[in-house]
Amino acid sequence: MTKILVIEDEELIRETLVQLLKAHNFQVIAAQNGQMGVAAALREIPDLILCDVQMPELNGYEVLQTLRQNDRTSIIPFIFLTAQSAKAEFRRGMELGADDYLTKPFTKEELLGAIASILSKRKTITQPLTEALHQVEARLNDLVNDSANTHTISPEKLNLEIELRHALANNELEVYYQPQVGIDLGKIIGAEALVRWNHPEKGRISPAEFIPLAEETGLIIAIGEWVLLKACTQAVKWINLGFPNLRISVNLSARQLSDSQLLQRVMAILNTTGLKPANLELEVTESAVMENVSLAAATLNHLKSLGIRIALDDFGTGYASFGYLKQFPFDSLKIDRCFVSNVVTDAHNKAITTAVIQLGHDLNLTVIAEGVETDTELAFLRQHHCNIMQGYLFSPAQPAAEFEKFLVTGKCLPVKSVKSLTSVSSRIIPCPPLLEGEKSLPFRLKSGFDYKNSSF
Repeated sequence: MTKILVIEDEELIRETLVQLLKAHNFQVIAAQNGQMGVAAALREIPDLILCDVQMPELNGYEVLQTLRQNDRTSIIPFIFLTAQSAKAEFRRGMELGADDYLTKPFTKEELLGAIASILSKRKTITQPLTEALHQVEARLNDLVNDSANTHTISPEKLNLEIELRHALANNELEVYYQPQVGIDLGKIIGAEALVRWNHPEKGRISPAEFIPLAEETGLIIAIGEWVLLKACTQAVKWINLGFPNLRISVNLSARQLSDSQLLQRVMAILNTTGLKPANLELEVTESAVMENVSLAAATLNHLKSLGIRIALDDFGTGYASFGYLKQFPFDSLKIDRCFVSNVVTDAHNKAITTAVIQLGHDLNLTVIAEGVETDTELAFLRQHHCNIMQGYLFSPAQPAAEFEKFLVTGKCLPVKSVKSLTSVSSRIIPCPPLLEGEKSLPFRLKSGFDYKNSSF
């Protein structure tokens, strides 16, 4: 049964809404002010919230802002109830992340119609996750049977899968953001979204440990979709803060590429979050596209037709030949950190990195270097006109709040690099937070370690 939270300080209106919704088979929770509403939302995690705008102490805007900052409630659909009809009021609420407005007085049909519309959109996104969680018992039975027959399923692996499904259902996963910086001007042009698992007892679990398991079990589809939804939602918030050119990059696994519902799911997320396709880049690895070249090409071309950018990650480390580049609608090439590392002193890395940059430019692609950790690496990339960098020289992946500080303060690369990595933070200087229309972005799993072999 769909659970709806009603936050309304006027008792008559609150009781009327409760009776109406219960009559239409909704489970209803009522709160008589903003503070009680926030507490109820965090406690009950409703499927939808109806909230009055004008309330004493904590008004509707403050309620929404508080809930959007909490991972457990950040994507709950939210409808404002208001007697105000000014466009400025509507704009304020939508910028904070409201899904709809109902102007008092409204009819029963208007209320139920708004609820049905929003729940329908969210169902398109959350259904795969719900199905994945409901399938856990059947999946565990299969694994136990397989273990009894083949003796190849370790208790540790079985337990990790159980905990991973629990983590997805209980908001233990989190998205971090690593800045991507235009090398010429040194300004942040976007972020790569990186998944993290903070286990309540074991602490941080490496993506290298849980992503291969997610791929094997198929749970990667639900995790990947959750990350895409979270990253797009966050990107819209930053764009509304005054960074319209910001692009968010999200990785697609091999499993997702072969999923027949991928296109519909991506479109639903863009529609629900309001993110423009041009602000999203989807990233794939060579190994992922080579699993089924024709299917991958068709899928990526469909995504490209929506206006989404496509990046090829780990170029040169997989199985693709140059000939395959013509079959895929790539906008960007990413140089793997194994080539960027020691690029000045290692002759092989120097030759490969130089060749990839030149190839990318010849094909009119944006070239992104990842894993940049020293000033000499940055200087080499500048000398050879690489477009974008990311890496510890600028910043490791950060929680959303920390990345937002980079945007607001205008953190950027220094104009000139110096010899050593000592006191890097003192050489990362603030500059006006103006985002340039650089050429691209991505999403991957790493936090200073090399998780590329995790295939996500």
